[in-house]
Amino acid sequence: MTPLLVFDGDCGMCTRSARLAERLRASSGDFAVEPSQRLDLPALGLSQEQCDEALQWVAADGTISSAQDAVAQALLAARWFVRPLGAIISLPSINSVAGVVYRWVARNRHLFPGGTPACQLPEH
Repeated sequence: MTPLLVFDGDCGMCTRSARLAERLRASSGDFAVEPSQRLDLPALGLSQEQCDEALQWVAADGTISSAQDAVAQALLAARWFVRPLGAIISLPSINSVAGVVYRWVARNRHLFPGGTPACQLPEH
């Protein structure tokens, strides 16, 4: 299976970020980038709620990474010049900080360029 980066296709900011990820791939076969709304999520081991709340990475072996870990995996699979960023995000001390930043951005994604009211996550 080709690794897969799954994003919320209803969110403008997420869609723009996904397009950037596509441009950072070394080749189109490195990994696929698809909106969750076009996929059979249960077959991938994902739910729509997971995909609405965070970016998802499904590795070739089916292992799932979410949020900042999905970002790190996508960067590690991308062009050579961004791979070090993926390695840095994966470092335990950096990863915990990246998680805090990721969750803050995800909660406020409707306020960023490309964001719309449809991007706003429901309050828990």
